[in-house]
Amino acid sequence: MSKIAILFPGQGSQFVGMGKDFLETDSDAQALMTKAEEISGFPLKRLCLEGPMEDLTRTLHLQPAMTVLDLICWQALAKAGVKGDFFAGHSLGEYAALHAAGVLSAEDTLTLVSERGRLMEREATANPGAMSAILKLGINDVEEIVAACRDKGEVTAANYNSAQQIVISGEKGAVEAVGALAEEKGGRAIALPVSGAWHSKLIAGAIPDFERAMAQVTFNSPRGSMLFNVTAAPETDPDAIRVIMSQQIAAMVRWYEIIMAMYEQGATTFIEVGPKKVLTGLMKKLLPSGHNCTCLQVEDPAGVAACLERI
Repeated sequence: MSKIAILFPGQGSQFVGMGKDFLETDSDAQALMTKAEEISGFPLKRLCLEGPMEDLTRTLHLQPAMTVLDLICWQALAKAGVKGDFFAGHSLGEYAALHAAGVLSAEDTLTLVSERGRLMEREATANPGAMSAILKLGINDVEEIVAACRDKGEVTAANYNSAQQIVISGEKGAVEAVGALAEEKGGRAIALPVSGAWHSKLIAGAIPDFERAMAQVTFNSPRGSMLFNVTAAPETDPDAIRVIMSQQIAAMVRWYEIIMAMYEQGATTFIEVGPKKVLTGLMKKLLPSGHNCTCLQVEDPAGVAACLERI
């Protein structure tokens, strides 16, 4: 039988109008949104449905907004009887994956991402930075270039998205220096429209306060196999998961390794659960040619129906 991998997107997949069909037709979706608004203290439904995009994309608002949309989509899929063998989420999406895998309750998930968004916005304001995607070079090449540019300031490989798409993060001058050297070596650098140097040391000041927030929350062992951004490996011990998730804010997202591990362990159906098709599009660059995998995406009731026809 086909093994199913459930994947959740993070920041960057948002759009104004996301969740509209669920929020208009599904009382359980409405209840989750109400809960998220109560926990975060923000008008998330209005931000999701009406924007403006500038307000929606503030990290403070976006982390609970994206997470509740991921949870709404998963809730509908789970109600339809879909179960996952593997779970993962890209950066912020890892919190929705923790809920889907049974590690965190919906309330605790929304509490943590609301605090995470607040802390990360605080650190990004105090320590401004930038991010760029480096294309056409592998991880070893990019890490060598990063090491060569360390004298220009703090910079690191932040997202290992595919074999030849690595996102770098850090101080603006250092990020630009890495991009310029990468282009000299045959790569391509694309500046990303972000409000902070995510997954770098510039955000690490959020970790102690976030650890205190996580100490108030119950972590459970996951159902199925959950692969983590920091390790690209499964973990079942709740205390170990808590430590991994505290490191995640400032550590590299090892997405390529996560997807390859799932594929090698027999995952043949990958379902992106949440707005847009960022992760689904990335799958085309990740999976080997000749693969027999099905890649699906669910962001509305029609997506649930289409998914059920294919699995």
